[in-house]
Amino acid sequence: QVQLVESGGGLVQAGGSLRLSCAASGRTFSSGAMGWFRQAPGKERDFVAGIYWNSGRTDYADSVKGRFTISRDNAKNTVYLQMNSLLPGDTAVYYCAAGRYISDNPNRYDYWGQGTQVTVSS
Repeated sequence: QVQLVESGGGLVQAGGSLRLSCAASGRTFSSGAMGWFRQAPGKERDFVAGIYWNSGRTDYADSVKGRFTISRDNAKNTVYLQMNSLLPGDTAVYYCAAGRYISDNPNRYDYWGQGTQVTVSS
């Protein structure tokens, strides 16, 4: 099957940057889409960004547009989330997911990673 492993989370001050990675294994991804979601305590799991493997087309939540950039390295089966100008409101567990299409609905994704904690201090 497919395994997704996130890395790169940590503690950062407001205004700082982090780059998250999501490494996929089990099979090569040459089609479909990858998404990043985040979930803060007591909150629902919200869509952050998505990217298609073949076209590179991206989509972002309004809350992160201009600050976050999603990218992928097809040869490495890895997707990244570059997070700049971080805010305390970005604090959450960040999950990567794989599916056929980019969607803001987490139920549309077939595989999920375990998540990585991002904490932004003020």
